[in-house]
Amino acid sequence: MIRNVLLVALALTGLTRNAEADWPQFRGPNASGVAVGKTPPLEFGPEKNERWRLALESGHSSPVISGDAIFLTTYDSESKRLNVVCIDREEGSVRWKRPVEATEIERGHPSFNPASSTPAADGERVVAYFGSCGLVCFDRQGTLQWQFPLPLTKSYSGNATSPIIAGDQVILYRGNYIDHFLLSVDKKTGKERWRSPQAEPFRPELACSAVPVVAKDLLVLHGARSVQGIDLESGGQRWVTKCATTATSTPLIVNGRVIVAAWNKMGEPALRPEFPNFKTLIGEHDHDKNGVIQPEEFPELWIFHRPEGIEAPQNGAKIRFKSVDQDKNAEISISEWEQQLRNLDRFRQGYENHGLLSLPTDGSGVLSDSDVITLETQGIPEVPSPISDGRFVYLVKNGGQVTCIDLQTGQRIYRKRTGGRGTHYASPIIAGNHLYIADGSGRIAVMTLGEDPQVISRNEMEEGVYATPAASDGILYVRTHSMLYAFEKTD
Repeated sequence: MIRNVLLVALALTGLTRNAEADWPQFRGPNASGVAVGKTPPLEFGPEKNERWRLALESGHSSPVISGDAIFLTTYDSESKRLNVVCIDREEGSVRWKRPVEATEIERGHPSFNPASSTPAADGERVVAYFGSCGLVCFDRQGTLQWQFPLPLTKSYSGNATSPIIAGDQVILYRGNYIDHFLLSVDKKTGKERWRSPQAEPFRPELACSAVPVVAKDLLVLHGARSVQGIDLESGGQRWVTKCATTATSTPLIVNGRVIVAAWNKMGEPALRPEFPNFKTLIGEHDHDKNGVIQPEEFPELWIFHRPEGIEAPQNGAKIRFKSVDQDKNAEISISEWEQQLRNLDRFRQGYENHGLLSLPTDGSGVLSDSDVITLETQGIPEVPSPISDGRFVYLVKNGGQVTCIDLQTGQRIYRKRTGGRGTHYASPIIAGNHLYIADGSGRIAVMTLGEDPQVISRNEMEEGVYATPAASDGILYVRTHSMLYAFEKTD
């Protein structure tokens, strides 16, 4: 029933892999999230199947593996210094650490870190991106090869996108208030090859953190309010489909199709709590029975709310008393509340439903309705990217909810809880016919693939995990808020 993971990984990537089973960028080869080789441990944690650990400065970038080295980025909040770090894969020791100068440090959502972007490595070079200052490239020995300066980004969420290396190009998608474009620079020289400006105006809810993926000579961009097919050599657009998305999660290439989770903050009913009419509002909250609602009586009501991400700061938007109280007399009357409900209804109507989409790679122009297949409209993850074993695609959202969809039929196979908690920032990975799913609080669930899933273990890391784990040659690499761990079977 389960496809051979090695064959699936090769089919998903569409790229040549080396014998060392590198994990060269965010979520591995072509962002597929599928590891090859030996199976990592199913049970692990501090002191359990622990090969080594290394204390790190802060950062949410994921570890990437290139030969005998691991690369990631860090941020020292005291010195306000950004760094690219090279770690010995066998010993778990720092080989070199190179500071990257920035005049000013990027700011974002409270969960954001200025070292949130995952580097990319190809065996010769490592390229890192910081929204504070741009792209930087080092060789394996830590010698600076080039820099591509970019102005400080400005956005609500923080520009947590990651670069990729595609042949002799470095590709970066960058969306924020300052600029919005898809960029290609020469891998060896750092000189710009092409730049594709993005016409979609940047808005506060946009994340633009999705990593482009490659299908032969096609670059697939999950961008602001759209998914696009881009010619890899020229940067020209081949096809596009508009969709209700914040461009947060990275797409997949599976069986010749693009699979993308398009999410927006009011894309399904679960994100849009119901509002009470005035009779209900008064009946439940007018404590002094004077027929109006005063500030101390006004309840917590959400315009939109992520219902199962309770530990995340700024997890939704509340109705503010001051915005309802139009005459500023510190009382909400029936006319003011009914006007507010009309305003909120108009606001919500400005957002379309989101969904898990399947698109052709060989499209042209604006994709037709028959080209775009909606596989699922509920349980769509905001941040974690979808993942596939070739037959099924798996979605992981806040609260540890996993949805499994059959790619051929579009049928929902199951929806299951992993025991994960709250907000999920890390994307799931597949290794040894198992899903590894990390939540923001540091619990990592391991679950079998297929139609009859079983949660094998729930592993506690003792502190938060926002970075997506990496896996290679039977070793699982997990970055917590202060440590990088390598886990391997010891029995």
